[in-house]
Amino acid sequence: MATIQECREALDRLSDNLARADEGVRGAAAFDRSLSCHITDLDQTFKGRLQAGRIRVDALTPGPPADKAEIRLAMTGDDLVALVAGELKFAKAWASGRVRLEAGFRDLLRLKSML
Repeated sequence: MATIQECREALDRLSDNLARADEGVRGAAAFDRSLSCHITDLDQTFKGRLQAGRIRVDALTPGPPADKAEIRLAMTGDDLVALVAGELKFAKAWASGRVRLEAGFRDLLRLKSML
């Protein structure tokens, strides 16, 4: 089981990957939205922002997110680490229910090009 530290490092790597991505992906990620990532097996939530093509983590709180972020992710720590490492494909994980993504329709369309 992935630790909180490994999950935080995975989010940092994801942010770095977005910053280094080609212009199309970077452009899709260049919007300002609140973000939460609930690590279900550890029952911890990373809260922050997707801003200017990067993920900024501002807080780690116990339990599911108390407030509703504009972009909400939920998955196990192992799945987060595997997604960022390229060992798990987002579409397959989402279709099978291993990863939950909730966002407004326009945000989902923009995120689609990143995933």
